[in-house]
Amino acid sequence: MRSERLIYLPLGGAGEIGMNAYVYGYGKPGQERLIVVDLGVTFPDMDTSPGVDLIMPDISWLAARRDRIEAIFITHAHEDHVGAVGHFWDRLRAPIYARKFTAAIAQNKLDEQGAPSSALHVVGAWPDTVTVGPFVVGFLPVSHSIPESAGLVIDTAAGRIIHSGDFKIDTNPVVGEAFDRELWESVARPGVKALVCDSTNVFSGHPGRSESTLGPEIEKLLRDATGMVVATTFASNVARLKTIALAAQKAGRTVVLLGRAMRRMVEAATETGLLTGFPKTIPPEDAAFLPRQNLLLLVTGSQGERRAASAQLAQGSYLGLSMKEGDTFLFSSKTIPGNERGVIKIMNQLSELGVDVVDDPVGKYHVSGHANRPDLETMHDIIKPQVLIPMHGEHRHLREHVKIAKAKGLAGIIAVNGMMIDLSGNTPKVAEYIETGRQYLDGSVMIGAMDGVVRDRIRMALNGHVLVTLIIDENDEPLGDPWCELMGLPEKGRSNAALVDILEADLAQFVGRADRKTIMDEEKLDKELKRIVRQSAQNEIGKKPEVTIVVSRLS
Repeated sequence: MRSERLIYLPLGGAGEIGMNAYVYGYGKPGQERLIVVDLGVTFPDMDTSPGVDLIMPDISWLAARRDRIEAIFITHAHEDHVGAVGHFWDRLRAPIYARKFTAAIAQNKLDEQGAPSSALHVVGAWPDTVTVGPFVVGFLPVSHSIPESAGLVIDTAAGRIIHSGDFKIDTNPVVGEAFDRELWESVARPGVKALVCDSTNVFSGHPGRSESTLGPEIEKLLRDATGMVVATTFASNVARLKTIALAAQKAGRTVVLLGRAMRRMVEAATETGLLTGFPKTIPPEDAAFLPRQNLLLLVTGSQGERRAASAQLAQGSYLGLSMKEGDTFLFSSKTIPGNERGVIKIMNQLSELGVDVVDDPVGKYHVSGHANRPDLETMHDIIKPQVLIPMHGEHRHLREHVKIAKAKGLAGIIAVNGMMIDLSGNTPKVAEYIETGRQYLDGSVMIGAMDGVVRDRIRMALNGHVLVTLIIDENDEPLGDPWCELMGLPEKGRSNAALVDILEADLAQFVGRADRKTIMDEEKLDKELKRIVRQSAQNEIGKKPEVTIVVSRLS
């Protein structure tokens, strides 16, 4: 039996896009020392997770092995990579390493949860490294849609792993570091056991475009527009914010930042020295004194978020500013799958105001931060790994990425969340299957996906709710008839009588003929009352509502 092994275990981000959390381990089987790469979140929707604030990976397996965690490494500051770091701090309590800008964002997350500032450590770029247990880890700069993104070089006694992080091949990214092919070739030269690689754009067959190509097109749009222009993009895409702001300046427009996330990101990038040459902005209250044709509002809400500046402008006004007929609204972003409904709603609301909405189906005003298929193949050629493990993608992305690798003679293996891969030998294999899932931040409380809270909420939303109250006197006799309170149900059904009256009449009939044994048996009484409500409602309105029974017994 081999004495030590090298493992890779995704807990989030493999088989889905978002909620990234990856674990690497080295040591004796079952006793490996561990490092964690990224702790991200994904966002809820009203169909599958109503009322939920954030969705995070289930880290129960990791928390149970907290004493074996050497460190947490954060590759970049997008929410799907750093968003859960504060929420999970108390359960993991391992030192956190990140580059300067990412650390500034991570610190806010930790501060919100009361974590100590000593938990976070700022690390320089490669060739700087951090030694934690059996791992030597370095941050390898890469271009992406947020500054200071990095891949990781992870060295162990069993070989070198390169974790690509989110990346694109952009030699002129406007803000942040350009992709340095020579640097990546140099870290690959000693030999790479595994490349764990971004798969987001594996189905995009054309080479990726540089951020720097967008400026002229956006400037032309801003010059040609006759009224006020509002532009939205991801607040974290600092390069895009600069591209739009510089285009506005050249077109004779003054920039206003709207939305807390937008202002916070620009401030963080400026304070850390990453964002320079950004045009001077004015506060919203000063914008009213400028001609509309001289304004450019940079706003949050590119994904249809209900409380963001975009949505509020579409609904009327935000901080005293409003859109009018003849104005232009630019979506300089790609709609993330699942967010289409919210985005289209905003577009239609803007259209009703007479605003010209500019979407970007052909990429004139937006480029992706992820490598397209030709660029992924370029990365394969640069790294020449012994094996490719795709990550950051739905299952179809991972499968396609492995097919591409194998077509070029490169070994590949699909690893979805919960699939532990043993990388120790020459051929990777599945070592174990770990139970994984999701956790929800619901208000200020963390709940599990299997707790039933969200399931019950969905049922109530779909079927409505009936509260039934019955009083039993000291002689174990009903004191009057049961009464009902309805929520989310129509007032009348097929019989054209009040639904509440029908339910109460059917309940009263049951209670009136129920024997003493049934009245005294709380479980049986509860079951029968629920059955009658659901059956009567089904007959009247074609739905079986959720039912709560309250029986008060007088002593």
